Amino acid sequence: MRPLSSVAALRDVQTRSISPENPDGSVGGGARAVHGTGAHAARELGPGWKVSPSVVVGPGETYELARIEGAARITHVWVTTHTDHWRSLLLRAYWDGAAEPAVEVPLGDFFCNGWGTFAQVSSLPVVANPHGGFNSYWPMPFRDGARLTLENLAPVPATVYFQVTYEVGGEDPDGQAYLHAQWRRSNPLADRTPHVLVEGVEGRGHYVGTYLAWGVNSNGWWGEGEVKFYLDGDVDHPTICGTGTEDYFGGAWNFEVPGHGYTTYTTPCLGVPQVIRPDGLYVAQQRFGMYRWHVPDPVHFASRLRVDIQALGWRSGGRYLPLRDDIASTALFYLDRPVAARPPVPSADELEVHLGTGGGPTR
Repeated sequence: MRPLSSVAALRDVQTRSISPENPDGSVGGGARAVHGTGAHAARELGPGWKVSPSVVVGPGETYELARIEGAARITHVWVTTHTDHWRSLLLRAYWDGAAEPAVEVPLGDFFCNGWGTFAQVSSLPVVANPHGGFNSYWPMPFRDGARLTLENLAPVPATVYFQVTYEVGGEDPDGQAYLHAQWRRSNPLADRTPHVLVEGVEGRGHYVGTYLAWGVNSNGWWGEGEVKFYLDGDVDHPTICGTGTEDYFGGAWNFEVPGHGYTTYTTPCLGVPQVIRPDGLYVAQQRFGMYRWHVPDPVHFASRLRVDIQALGWRSGGRYLPLRDDIASTALFYLDRPVAARPPVPSADELEVHLGTGGGPTR
């Protein structure tokens, strides 16, 4: 992500882009399809007229969104699909031929929409536009190839539109780190136990972002918990310890504007773009979507990283109440290697969101 002041600079790079209309990003390879999801609509127009704008990922299938050879940098990812698939499609990214992914996150959570209900997000690295136009501007450099995939864990097919734009040539990638993104869910959170965002990560790097899909399972305020960063040799006590959940996300005093209650906001590097309230029929406890991007203030570590967050409310007598909420986290960091310790792959049941709409419970 380059500052505006550098936009006019001439750079020795070439731009390529992979989409269903140019599946390998080759030079002059776009708009050649004769078969695809738009072929029937283009039957009177022929090739070059939106014959292949999307792909269908069948139940249990893994679709390769992009395969890029050699050194390059992904600069933009755009993707959209129906809201039903935001939690059942797993986005993965593999760097430099690694067998294990560095990115493994449900599609909606990667784009700050973890509840299967749309929220506008207007941040620097992630933008979500109506109605589910998901954009990532996280720089993704690599030295020797990349693969991006989507796995469909749902029992029904998913139609997906996407475009992956990247640069070849230019800067030497040797001094750049690999993007990692990990998803974890505590549902419910174990008693008196912090929710872990990242643990066991070894190497040199910097932590750059947190998205939380937080479901509240009790009455009252829920965000007294502290975010803690255990860096390098930290074991029992963290080097960085915040003062509360809403403080970490740049808000204050319960995100509550007097007379208006919980108030959403979306800014370049932090926000609470989503508050889902009970509807008196199908929708249960309050649910929140929150992000904090450490773009201007990355958290650097030299050898090890662990990050966790407490869930704390209030009980009688002005005492803290440990909570057992539903917390799903997406943690993003750059690391000097393409593979890191990561959590087990979540199952479809572990990913599932129960949010009702007017027609009854849905996924």
